[in-house]
Amino acid sequence: MTTRLAYLGPAGSYAEQAAVDYDATARLVPFVSIPAVASAVGSGLADEGVVPIENSLEGSVTFTLDLLIGETDLFVRNELVIPIDHCLVVVAGTDMEAIRAVYSHPQALAQCRSFLERCFPAAEQMASLSTSAAVEQMRSSDVPAAAIANRRAASLYDAQIIATGIQDRPNNQTRFVILAPSDHAPTGRDKTSICFSFDEDSPGMMYSVLYEIAKRHINMTKIESRPTGETLGRYIFLIDIEGHREDAIVKDALNAIRSQVSMFRIFGSYPTTPPSA
Repeated sequence: MTTRLAYLGPAGSYAEQAAVDYDATARLVPFVSIPAVASAVGSGLADEGVVPIENSLEGSVTFTLDLLIGETDLFVRNELVIPIDHCLVVVAGTDMEAIRAVYSHPQALAQCRSFLERCFPAAEQMASLSTSAAVEQMRSSDVPAAAIANRRAASLYDAQIIATGIQDRPNNQTRFVILAPSDHAPTGRDKTSICFSFDEDSPGMMYSVLYEIAKRHINMTKIESRPTGETLGRYIFLIDIEGHREDAIVKDALNAIRSQVSMFRIFGSYPTTPPSA
């Protein structure tokens, strides 16, 4: 049976590119937002879903992190990293000096901040749900407009590319994760993602958690925090470590951490994909 693979659409988005790279045989099903992708997988409309989680320039995609923390029972089954090459696209014949608005996903606008400040300082930056949706919005804009998207989106929506490689740094990459009802079986080259929080603040709490990882010689590859949304100064911590949750040493560390925190969730264990050079 062909896998139904949901992604952040419409067609022409970087998420579609990630979906094709992940499973070229899947039936791709676009959705308009990251929560919609998760809902599709959770309800059975799709078997798996592709969403962005981290960019090498702008950091984590908070929509996806917040979804994993508290809005879904899905797991991370896999990950992949794709290079991002942003293009500035317009309706054919648009006068570049007349552009008054630039549409794109907030992450893409942020990744091209210097370019926009230099070339279009007076243009209003308009947030879109995806880079491909930005091209559609640009085409229907009441004022002369441009969009930041990829080459495929420009081709699909009959737009003209007037600049390429406009991201602030050339080594721009985005990590996508595959959401599914279960995570991946052990492969021997795995990563486990977790989150946790504390009820009360006291000296040494975070040290105690990190010590459980360090004393077992487990490599921690990422750590960050998100506000709990309850009160100032309260955070949820997110950590990636090497190894699968079923590995004896990792399982032991996770159980030790679980006993020290008030909230604990395993996002999943899945094969590690190193960033491309």
